[in-house]
Amino acid sequence: MALALAFFAGCTGCTSTPSGGLTGKPAPDFTLQDADHTVALRDYRGKVVLLNLWATWCPPCIQEIPDLNRLQNRMGDKLTILAVSYDDTEKDYQRFIHSRKLDFLTVHDRERKLKELYQPTGPPESYVIDRSGKILRKFIGPQQWGSDEFVQYLNKL
Repeated sequence: MALALAFFAGCTGCTSTPSGGLTGKPAPDFTLQDADHTVALRDYRGKVVLLNLWATWCPPCIQEIPDLNRLQNRMGDKLTILAVSYDDTEKDYQRFIHSRKLDFLTVHDRERKLKELYQPTGPPESYVIDRSGKILRKFIGPQQWGSDEFVQYLNKL
């Protein structure tokens, strides 16, 4: 427990009070469709979800991709990482994801629905959503997702 507290105390930009006071409340549901996927948040009830809002033009977002891959590989089916891109064009998004190895689910939000629903301060911004669909935490900026402390935190959910 002390390790987890130290992790959260030291993480850059983490907060338990997301925009709009979403902590402790049900995560706003959405359905997104791009050329490769149709994704509805409600389909992941019963699983822990890390919702990551990002863009290909965002250097900190690109910086955290290896850690998101590491986290997904460490957690396996105990966690769904859902990375939602709000790139300007699907072409930019598709070019980027086809040139990288991503071990987690990603979808393009061409209509920027999540910017309206979650009101992020900017990418990257991430939300931990528990099995019941409730937002537990919000993180602003790139994180060390694959760290032992974060994996331990998620395993307790």
